[in-house]
Amino acid sequence: MKRLTILSALVAGALALAAAGLADPGDHGKKGKAGHAKFTFAMTTTDNGSCGNTWANDTETRTYSVKDNGDGTFTVKRQDKGTFTTVAGQSPGACETTGKHGATVVAGVQGKFQGYLVGTVTATSFNPNATCAAGADCSSRAGFIATYFAAGATYSCDQNSTDCKFNFNYTAKAKQDAQKKLPFRHWQDKGKGAGTLLKEEFHGDIASS
Repeated sequence: MKRLTILSALVAGALALAAAGLADPGDHGKKGKAGHAKFTFAMTTTDNGSCGNTWANDTETRTYSVKDNGDGTFTVKRQDKGTFTTVAGQSPGACETTGKHGATVVAGVQGKFQGYLVGTVTATSFNPNATCAAGADCSSRAGFIATYFAAGATYSCDQNSTDCKFNFNYTAKAKQDAQKKLPFRHWQDKGKGAGTLLKEEFHGDIASS
């Protein structure tokens, strides 16, 4: 789930899920414990790998949880969970600089993924009952913050900051057909920080060669 236009400042990684289509706005402002709120979206996305190319199409559920820290900051965690189907081309780990990985993946390989991105929003206010404007993509990082936080809100994962953490894992089905036998069936993209302070690691791959 790399290079999600979500973290415009991050330079690599499965984080970058580029939203291809919002299927369902889900539950808005569902309140839990005091100072907590959750928002769930059903969506389809494209997924980029370590080389920057689109390597899969994803169908997922994305949930944002917001915790009010009581000091003008809010811990915002995004959790993604769903399934992927590969697009033929470079594998997600093809440009990994360390460890064992492949180079290409055939089309039609299916699997599951899940992961999270967590950072801090600084804002004068947060409105869990805000309404997503017509045509807005509130499932995206920018759309979510613009909708539910006051104008001028900043997010640590969009800045040169050490206050950002993510971990995404992809696992292909063990039984693919004879044309899709995979020597690599697990890919991980994890890291800390954002912008110039980003430290990102890739492990493994989803690859057929």
